[in-house]
Amino acid sequence: QVQLTESGGGLVQPGGSLRLSCAASGSIAAIYDMGWYRQRPGKQRELVATETSFGWQKYADSVKDRFSIFRDNVKNMVYLEMNTLKPKDSAVYYCRADGDERGRDFSCWGEGNQVTVSS
Repeated sequence: QVQLTESGGGLVQPGGSLRLSCAASGSIAAIYDMGWYRQRPGKQRELVATETSFGWQKYADSVKDRFSIFRDNVKNMVYLEMNTLKPKDSAVYYCRADGDERGRDFSCWGEGNQVTVSS
């Protein structure tokens, strides 16, 4: 069974930076799409940034030019570099991966990582 392990969240001041990491483990043949979502208090979970195995990236308008997503397809990892953080970026950030495990499609989520932007 594919598992996602996240790290890198925490408390940061407005204008600061954080880097999130996510590692996928299991009998993975391929990961088609890997990325990050977030859920702010009282809000639905929303896409932050994703990247396909071919390198096509998609960002939420609210994070364009501030966040960058990077994938390491050899290590089955994805990173989210977050710069110029704002209080409204405070949320639980979830890693997600969709791919092929032993010939069957999978879609899974990480447990979530709290990011708090506050002075």
